[in-house]
Amino acid sequence: MSLGALYVVSGPSGAGKSTVCKLVRERLGINLSISATSRKPRNGEQEGVDYFFITAEEFERKIKNDDFLEYANVHGNYYGTLKSEVEERLKRGEKVLLEIDVQGGVQVKDKFPEANLIFFKTANKEELEKRLRGRNTDSEEVIQARLKNSLKELEYESKYDRVIINNEIEQACNDLISIIENGVR
Repeated sequence: MSLGALYVVSGPSGAGKSTVCKLVRERLGINLSISATSRKPRNGEQEGVDYFFITAEEFERKIKNDDFLEYANVHGNYYGTLKSEVEERLKRGEKVLLEIDVQGGVQVKDKFPEANLIFFKTANKEELEKRLRGRNTDSEEVIQARLKNSLKELEYESKYDRVIINNEIEQACNDLISIIENGVR
């Protein structure tokens, strides 16, 4: 039985992580790890498909039991990656792709040193701002908060094994596929 490999993709909002990860998952047939959350399910979300929905008390119990590879409290709700979910898939020889925030990526590397950390970013701050504004989903206040946060997130780049500058989606997809298929570090 061969062991799988763990790939962690992180970077600022607007760097194109979700878009590229979705395309790469489709092309390689890789599933994202399902995260746990303490928030209530949104319309159409399914238990065990979109998230594992648990209470805040249960989440905190799992934190105390060291059941998470990484976790964070975002806007009053917990989100985290269960160790058991990742370990089972790795034992089956699967390639596991996590798309998580930069602090979570560092937490994973601490607990799982063989994880491949890949940092996504844009060529410059102006491009990042252009993408965030192009979403047409956030208020000016939210955009400014995301931009401010992205500057903090960029400080984590040196803690990652590889960096992909996402100037063009197709090239970024090819770069990530190359890393996953060839184990390039």
